[in-house]
Amino acid sequence: MFDQDTLGLPPAAVAELPGRQELMHHLAGLAKESVPDVLRAAHRSGTPVIQPRCGVGGHSAMLDLLRELEAGAAPGILSVTIDSHTRLGHFDAAASTLRDNPGHLNGYPLVAHGWQRGRELNASVAAPLEVRHGSPDARLLFAVSVASGITSFEGGGISYNLPYSKDVPLERSLRAWRQVDRACGELARSGVVVDRELFGTLTAVLVPPSISLAITLIEAIAATAEGVRCVSIAYPQGGEMHQDVAALRSVRALAARYLPPEVEVFPVLHQFMGVFPEEAGRAEALIFHGALTGRLGGATKIVSKTCREAHGIPDADANIHGMRTSALALSELLDFITLDEGRVEEEAYWIQREVSEILDPLLGGGALQDEIAAAFRAGRLDIPFSASVHARSEVVPKRDASGALRYLATGGLPLSRAVTDRNERLLGRDGARTGTRLIEEITRDINHFAGRDQGRARRPLGQERTWTT
Repeated sequence: MFDQDTLGLPPAAVAELPGRQELMHHLAGLAKESVPDVLRAAHRSGTPVIQPRCGVGGHSAMLDLLRELEAGAAPGILSVTIDSHTRLGHFDAAASTLRDNPGHLNGYPLVAHGWQRGRELNASVAAPLEVRHGSPDARLLFAVSVASGITSFEGGGISYNLPYSKDVPLERSLRAWRQVDRACGELARSGVVVDRELFGTLTAVLVPPSISLAITLIEAIAATAEGVRCVSIAYPQGGEMHQDVAALRSVRALAARYLPPEVEVFPVLHQFMGVFPEEAGRAEALIFHGALTGRLGGATKIVSKTCREAHGIPDADANIHGMRTSALALSELLDFITLDEGRVEEEAYWIQREVSEILDPLLGGGALQDEIAAAFRAGRLDIPFSASVHARSEVVPKRDASGALRYLATGGLPLSRAVTDRNERLLGRDGARTGTRLIEEITRDINHFAGRDQGRARRPLGQERTWTT
C-alpha cells in the first residue's frame, strides 16, 4: 500500500510501517465510525458536526487533551494538529524536540511518535480523528496517519504550499499530493474511504469566495482523478452572512458541475480565521455568528474557534466553551431565523460564475498539474497575500459597505468585464486608490471584527442586520 511505487517513500520509511494485510485488517476492524460515516450522518440530519483544532507535543498530554475535549463538548470529529517541524519534513528536529522538551512543539509530531501511538490516540476517544497540518509534502505523514487508523486528512498541493511556504515549487507539492491522493484511491478501491478535506481558508486574509472555491475545486478535481471518493470542501467565513451562505450553498452545485457523480462532497465552514476580537463577549458573538452561518449555509461540519484566539494558543477549557457556543447556534430553537433569499441567490450566481471563469480555462488542456503551475506563473490563478514566491499575489481584495469581500484588483485572473464591473460598482467605483490610504483601508478590513477603532462607525457585533426573523 505504501511502497515506493505509490507514495515514493524511502525503503527505510516503508519498513517502519505496517504491511498491507495488517493495515487493511486494522482499518476494516476499527471499533468506531470513520470520518466519512460521521459526515454522512450529519448530512442526513441537517445539523453540522463541530470539530475543534487541537495539538500538543507530548503523547500523554495529547491523550489527555482529546479525552477532555470529548468529555466537555462531545465533538463529532476531533483533530490531531501537527507541529511545524513535521509539516516541513524536518522529522529529526521534531524527534529531538520531542525527546528534549515536548512543550516547545506547537502540535503533535505524529511521525516521531509513530503509528502505534497514533492508534492509541484513535482508540482513546469515540470520535474519529482528522490530521490537520500545513505540509507541502505530506506523503510520510499521510502513511503514518492511515496506519494509525485516522480516516480524514487535510490539505492539497496548492492550499498547503502557497499560504505556508516561501519557495516550494508548485510542481513539487502537486506531485507529492498526487501520490497521497493515489494512495487514497487505492484504499477506496479496497473498501476504505478516507475523507480528504481541502483547505479553502488559504492565507485566511480577506480571501474572496470565488478564489477559495476555485482552489479547492481544482484540488478536488485532481484528487478524484486519482480515485479519491470523499472530499470536504472547506470554506473560510468571510463575515458577511449572505455572501458566506451563498458560498457554502454553491459547494454542491459546483461539485455537481466539476466532479464525478460517485464522489461524496461535504461543505465545511471554518469559523472566522482572521484577526479575532480580544474582548471575550465579542469573540463569543463572532463564534455564534459563524456557527449560525454554517447552519444556514448547509455546512456538514463546522471547525470551531475560541474566545482566546487573540491571546495565544487556546487551552482545553477555551475549546470546550467555543464548541458549546457553536452548538447553541445549531439549536432548533433558532429555526425561525431566515435570510434575504433573493440576496443569497444573487451572491450565489456571481460566486459560481466567477469560479467557472477562473476554472474553465484550466480544464480540457494538458496535464492538470502542468496547467496549474503555468496558470500561477502567469497570474491566471492567484491568491492574495501569499507567503510564496510562486504566487503573484496581485489580487487585491476589499470589503464593500456591507462587509462582503470583493475584488478591488483582479490581477491576471480571467474574469469577465461583467464581473469586474460589478465588483467596481459594489466598491463604489473607487478602484484607483493606492498608497497609504489603500493600506489603511485594507488594514481596517483585516481588523473588521477586532473591535478596534478603525475610523469607521460600526454597529456592535451581532447587530449587523445580516438576518431577518
